[in-house]
Amino acid sequence: MSHLKSLPAETRLLHVFEAYPGPARPLLDLHEQVMRAESPFTPGERELIAAYVSGVNSCGYCHGIHTITAEAFGVPEGLLAAAVRDLGTAPVDEKLRPVLAYVGKLTRTPSRITDADAEAVFAAGWDDRALHDAIQVCALFNFMNRVVEGIGLRADDAYATTSGLRLHEIGYAGLAKLLPAESSTAHP
Repeated sequence: MSHLKSLPAETRLLHVFEAYPGPARPLLDLHEQVMRAESPFTPGERELIAAYVSGVNSCGYCHGIHTITAEAFGVPEGLLAAAVRDLGTAPVDEKLRPVLAYVGKLTRTPSRITDADAEAVFAAGWDDRALHDAIQVCALFNFMNRVVEGIGLRADDAYATTSGLRLHEIGYAGLAKLLPAESSTAHP
């Protein structure tokens, strides 16, 4: 149920982006850079991180959509639900486990991140660029989770599937192309 009275109750994030294209365009550009540009992490691994952060935040909208997107990139079905339930016992690749632990801690208790948390990521074989990129995905999705929850967006399983598969197919740059041509700042 959207808290924005100018938008329908069953509003989706794309509707918000269409209504407010001025801030949406640079935000989608940032998504494309963080989620699809060159990185030590594959797009699927970045979608996994995004879905995991969203699950830690209990943001059903983002968790559902990005779980579908991650699975479309090859993340095994059910892995994200298991990781959010208990990262220690989830069937997560051992190289990714410390990365997810890091972004989970950064999400829950950011002021408690320590050198040891970073060292665990490095010990798994990742470098500074990888840690930086994981932090960027984590920060972006903590931001997006607050936007989605603040607006009151909800998505059922059917919409999560549609949106997640669309993201896999066209990426964030493709979403930007769906916005109105003019970068109007007028609101409905």
